[in-house]
Amino acid sequence: MKFAAVVVLAAAAAAVSAETNAQRMARGLPPKAPIRRHGTPADTAKRSHPSSTGGGQCNTGPIQCCNTVATSGSQSGVDELLTLLGLSVPVGTQVGASCSPISAVGTGSGAQCSGQTVCCEQNEWNGLVNIGCMPINLNA
Repeated sequence: MKFAAVVVLAAAAAAVSAETNAQRMARGLPPKAPIRRHGTPADTAKRSHPSSTGGGQCNTGPIQCCNTVATSGSQSGVDELLTLLGLSVPVGTQVGASCSPISAVGTGSGAQCSGQTVCCEQNEWNGLVNIGCMPINLNA
């Protein structure tokens, strides 16, 4: 009999702990914080490039077509441009120069770019310089 009471008590405790945030909010309570699972591959992965979902998608802004894409610190013309603009960019960062967005209509297999198609983290200089660029494939 005591064993049955313990089982019922354990089942009731499990039912309470499995409460969803929607149920909590319906009762006027705040939602629970998300569970942090440390040590998972996604948790420990270093993000060194902007996110891209492939297939002509870009999570950091519009897809860009850049005439030049180079690594900062590689003694390329991009370094001189960064110096002229007074921009401090970590060595090894991909930088695009003379970039223009590719329209959403043209992101299929028919999109034309005579330079390099990229996703960039910072597009704040009207395409003159884009920082943190990663090449993408529009035909993926």
